[in-house]
Amino acid sequence: METVGEPPSAAPDRSRWGRLHVLDWIALGLAVVGVLCVLTGLLPRADAEATVRRIVPILIFLGTVVVLAELTAVAGVFDALAARVAITARGSYRALFWLCVGFASVTTIALNLDTTAVLLTPVMIALARKLGVPPTPLAMTTVWLANTASLLLPVSNLTNILASDRVGLDPVPWAARMWWPQLVAIVITMVLLWWWYWRPARAGADPFVPPPPHVPPDRLLYRTALVACLLFVAGILVGVEIGVASGVAAAILVAGFAVRARGSLRLALVPWRLLVFVVGLFLVVQTIGRHGLDTVMGTLIGGDTGAAGALRAGGVGALFANVVNNLPAYLAGEAVIATGNHTQLLALLVGTNVGPLATPWASLATLIWYERCRAAGVAVPLGRFVATSAALAVLATTATVAALLVGPGS
Repeated sequence: METVGEPPSAAPDRSRWGRLHVLDWIALGLAVVGVLCVLTGLLPRADAEATVRRIVPILIFLGTVVVLAELTAVAGVFDALAARVAITARGSYRALFWLCVGFASVTTIALNLDTTAVLLTPVMIALARKLGVPPTPLAMTTVWLANTASLLLPVSNLTNILASDRVGLDPVPWAARMWWPQLVAIVITMVLLWWWYWRPARAGADPFVPPPPHVPPDRLLYRTALVACLLFVAGILVGVEIGVASGVAAAILVAGFAVRARGSLRLALVPWRLLVFVVGLFLVVQTIGRHGLDTVMGTLIGGDTGAAGALRAGGVGALFANVVNNLPAYLAGEAVIATGNHTQLLALLVGTNVGPLATPWASLATLIWYERCRAAGVAVPLGRFVATSAALAVLATTATVAALLVGPGS
């Protein structure tokens, strides 16, 4: 998934159709391996067809929500919100922290973690440079909350879409079950963000000079994008199928751009890399599961329906997410959890949402965030990143699973 429009550093490979990015090669390679698994019989055709049928609604959602998010960025909504955040802080570094946390959390919850990683990362870095404050705290806020704030709604994370289908919860009942674990995850993230990143950088950065309000390049497109995003979120909350909600919202915004800024409508808006990656990943993980991974995951997770089983599922999910990736970790864990054991399944979800922080490849959002930071010239100290992120993963996963066990609906 890539971004378009400003800032240019957010899309270093968008204009180079002749040269594939390393992430393009990863996606294509994974898809080729998945097809080979089917052609060689390692994955039976019937199983592959069932898998593809299952993920078609997910692919529709991912494709349309990315178009929605990227055109929203081109319309200037994210830049306007970032400027408003800085102005609202009134020069206070502490207030800026609270507002950036809220900005990243709401974006993740409403538009999914990949939107936060792809679109907010360059916006936050640009905001830090405009204010003359260190960019690392704002960048870390983006990547940590892109993962830990992705529990509240089914649309917040691809794994949530899979889990909501399994447990049979619509968005409102889902939010009723997950609001307390989500709150716990965000609070722990905030505490560690302030202690390890924002507090040390505060000297010399407080107070800062707020920027002027951002002026959208086209006010009508700006308002159209706002309306489209609000309709999308409202549709999700009232139970409209996620693919339909994102498709309608994206269609409204595409129509607006077709009238006002046709040049912004390019094939590059379609996140082909993400779609190919998801298809290939599902096929490969299902194949590996049939040939041993399911057995390993079943042994590690166990069948305990109580608190111990939930904690094991969360821990195993977080561990495997950091070793391979959160999506394969969730799929492998889901395959070995009993159909009716919803608490253990949601605990696995916590591990694969909140836990994939310690390695750059633990989630697609983290991987893309790392790429965006490098493209923007922000050096991420890998040792410190791994150490602090691993600590957050352990603390937040454990506390969030515990909140799931004692919260509403448990």
